[in-house]
Amino acid sequence: MKQYEIRDPVYGFVSFNDWEKNIIGHPVFQRLRRIKQLALTEMVYPGAVHTRFEHSLGVMHLATKMYDSIIEKDRGLLKDRLSYNQAGLKKDRQLIRLAALLHDVGHAPFSHTSEEIMPVNAKRGKPFKHEDYTISIIKNILKNIIEDHPINRTNYRIEAEEVAALIEGNPEVLGERLFWKVLISSQLDADRGDYLLRDSYHTGVKYGIYDHSRLINTLALGIEPESGEVVLGVDRDGWHVAEAVVIARYQLFTQVYFHKTRRAFDYHLKSAMGHILNGGKFPGPDLTSLEQFIGLDDYALWNRFRGKSDDPDCSAIMSRSHIREVYSTPEVPNQEDEAELQAKKRSLENAGIEYYEDRSEKLWYNLNNSKNGDKEIMIVSRRERSPRPLSYYSNIVKNIGDVKQIRIYVKPGDRLRAEEVLR
Repeated sequence: MKQYEIRDPVYGFVSFNDWEKNIIGHPVFQRLRRIKQLALTEMVYPGAVHTRFEHSLGVMHLATKMYDSIIEKDRGLLKDRLSYNQAGLKKDRQLIRLAALLHDVGHAPFSHTSEEIMPVNAKRGKPFKHEDYTISIIKNILKNIIEDHPINRTNYRIEAEEVAALIEGNPEVLGERLFWKVLISSQLDADRGDYLLRDSYHTGVKYGIYDHSRLINTLALGIEPESGEVVLGVDRDGWHVAEAVVIARYQLFTQVYFHKTRRAFDYHLKSAMGHILNGGKFPGPDLTSLEQFIGLDDYALWNRFRGKSDDPDCSAIMSRSHIREVYSTPEVPNQEDEAELQAKKRSLENAGIEYYEDRSEKLWYNLNNSKNGDKEIMIVSRRERSPRPLSYYSNIVKNIGDVKQIRIYVKPGDRLRAEEVLR
């Protein structure tokens, strides 16, 4: 099977086969070249101009390294517990590569900033997420190119439904193979593993750096004692690298993604997109709207911003005349901080100064008692194969607090007066 290689600044080389090359060359995947990974973070960190395209290639590469490391050490367990044969191992390796490659194919322009102006999913009563678009694109637009390629028909017989199921974690399709979802979407997945390294590289910061080689080499499979299910986690000797991933993510969010100027541009982006999109929302992921959606990227919306110079938010983006921070709480505000915030807001109101409130909130690690669906990172004793949650070993992740930082912004022309009022 012919292999191709391209250079990557994070890993050196990323390889792919003819089948993957065809998928990468498809217009819906090439669209990711025109969607920046970090929206307008480049306004703060000029090097942050990388895209979802190279990130997706990186996730495929990292997920493959993770899979290969597990198979090298735990092939016997998979054969004994789940009756894997060589063909099954090869198929799952390719399935994981495809899911990793396509996990972000449904991203809207300006990445996660757009998620707040997605249309509402009537069944859930909540806005659609980019994963909903990803699943729809895989099952519909990419179905034929996934299923009909000679490499697939001859070697794997992977269906588009299986790729989608691995991304969304569908047990009805995956059955006992559901544990592989940890590599695609979890608190220790290849997606997170890649963006920490890649975003750090392109922004020039060191906060997101962790020992990815150590992480890969210490991945391990365990057995859940009660259910007998296979669990994917980290060997007990390597739990510190799992802890390091959590810390790296916390630091990268607070220093880059939650940077005060980045958040200001996020505000203008959301408002500007709401002004230029039909109905103030993106088209939905249904078949009737999907073509409209994939016709939108950063370039298309940027051109619309340029044509709306009379819109204050479009103008703020184009001219960098963004709102300015005049006050912020600590990352984890207490009652006194909340009271001070309310007093500051009243002072601005009494002075007749319009302000904008921004809340940067993030749960850094989901414990077992979390309402969020993500499960804890499991630490596996290789001898007994018994898993325990990372929080059992790490006091840091057990006690890390959620960030709930609140900032007050004002228009550029009001900044000096607002600062005077708030002294």
